[in-house]
Amino acid sequence: PKREDLMVDIGRLPYLNTKMKKEVAEKYNMKVADLKTRLPELLHRVEELHEFNPMLGHRGCRLGITYPEITEMQARAIFEAVVQVAKKGVKVIPEVMIPLVGSARELEHQKEIVVRVADEVLEKAGRKDLEYMVGTMIEIPRAAVTADKVAEHADFFSFGTNDLTQTTMGLSRDDYTKFSKEYENVKVFKADPFMSIDQEGVGKVIEMAIELGRQTRPDLEIGICGEHGGDPSSVEYCYRVGMNYVSCSPYRVPIARLAAAQAAIAGGDKSEMMRTA
Repeated sequence: PKREDLMVDIGRLPYLNTKMKKEVAEKYNMKVADLKTRLPELLHRVEELHEFNPMLGHRGCRLGITYPEITEMQARAIFEAVVQVAKKGVKVIPEVMIPLVGSARELEHQKEIVVRVADEVLEKAGRKDLEYMVGTMIEIPRAAVTADKVAEHADFFSFGTNDLTQTTMGLSRDDYTKFSKEYENVKVFKADPFMSIDQEGVGKVIEMAIELGRQTRPDLEIGICGEHGGDPSSVEYCYRVGMNYVSCSPYRVPIARLAAAQAAIAGGDKSEMMRTA
């Protein structure tokens, strides 16, 4: 629950009638008799979890390392769903992506949990023949510059280009709009870096990660996810640096497919067009 909501409910609790107290109790899944003591306890816990900079805080693989049961629960849900789909005769190869990785050990730790849970679920279902992949988001510069080590534990890389742009440029996507007009006027960037990949800066980080990753694993599958995947200029860039796929919002998929086809035709030296999703 939101800290603000809790503070309001605690403040008005003494003035509520029985019916309204029941509504508050249902809201927090508590008994009416426990509201007076448990609501302040819940507020205290929420305040303990408060972060000054959540974007760079306790989320992604960091949360999974602190609370391994979260990763276990998510992995179990994925592979139980895979089994159910397989029973219907649908072939599926899930790609489990570990987010916010900054070091090889973070990925290794989380992958161990995913593989253990996958083995348990698939063995119990008698479907150990089902395939899956475990990879990572590359959205922190450290993961990019140590991509050779990260690739030791990854079946694929997916560049989270929105977050990678933020962390590489030290630029908040949410706050950039406040001064983007001025930056456009004096031509600081060739285009909005959150709409089209900054090839001169962020692009160099991406290219380094691709080169290092494939030094370790030549068959490493690499792509991007996010709104950049629907930008024609970014799609052409992804093709040029050797990515296998781009992913974007559903409504941008037709644009991405057209851009991928145009890049393949213009390139002429690669046999396959990038996948789009």
